[in-house]
Amino acid sequence: MTDAAHARLLVEVSRDYYLDGRSKVEIAQQHAISRFQVARLLAEARESGVVRIEIAPPAHLDDDRAARLAERLGAEQVVVVPSGSGLETARAAVAQELATVLGERARAGTTIGISWSRTIEAAVHHLGTLPPCDVVQLVGALPVSGSGDSLSLIQTFRAMAGVRTWPVWSPLLVGDPATAAGMRRQPEIAAALDRADALDLAVVAVGAWTDTGSTVYPQVTGDERRAAAAGGAVAECSGRLFDAEGTRVVTPLDARVVGVSLDQLVRTPEVVAVGYGAQAGAGLRGAVLGGVATVLVCDEAAAVEMERLLETDATG
Repeated sequence: MTDAAHARLLVEVSRDYYLDGRSKVEIAQQHAISRFQVARLLAEARESGVVRIEIAPPAHLDDDRAARLAERLGAEQVVVVPSGSGLETARAAVAQELATVLGERARAGTTIGISWSRTIEAAVHHLGTLPPCDVVQLVGALPVSGSGDSLSLIQTFRAMAGVRTWPVWSPLLVGDPATAAGMRRQPEIAAALDRADALDLAVVAVGAWTDTGSTVYPQVTGDERRAAAAGGAVAECSGRLFDAEGTRVVTPLDARVVGVSLDQLVRTPEVVAVGYGAQAGAGLRGAVLGGVATVLVCDEAAAVEMERLLETDATG
């Protein structure tokens, strides 16, 4: 057999076995050789580079992959959990991991800011307790069907021994800027929002700026949505909008929000941001690029989307 014929045989046998899923016995019969010869040909194909096998573990099983993603983003840490069979499963997995991350990072005597989302609410149920510290409510309440809100969440922390709470007794969104300004001047609310200037750690959620990705999106006006679109908003964090690079997108919505500002989060030494699903990827990436988040807790779908966006950046 000539070298060229042997090379063709290596390719044909490899294609039959690895791509078409045929057995070694079937391949042997087709080529009139023994199955032991087929095995030797497959081994030679791998050794010579005709066949190259790549094993790519899912992001949630590959710590090195998560570390590489963190390095490429410029994040302190990225934690990835399996997406599971749907968004509800992903949210539950992310919530459980968030509880672990918060428990590891909370320290006695520190000031911790807690925003609200369904994921954060679920995480607190897994948390158990915190060391003696101050917990600041970062946003007013935004009731969501089937869930609690930030006011009920802060009461959970208030019940923990040694934990002092700073509540925001207000809705997250009020009807007009004047009312919002009045709420922000109320002594207890002002004290909490001022306390957000001196956070040691914050926990926030990042949602895609879509009707399904953000609990805030359905509450805004048409003019506010158009202003957000014009500004390139891709994500929302505590009622504040930003674009794909993490730059704040200012809209009339800001004047109606009673809650922490993006600038306050940027000044916080540690900010853990959570999100799940592919549509959250752009916002999580933007949160790190804009300095809003230092640690990400996400599912595999969000991690894969961030990897795709980073690859697009590198090649585009």
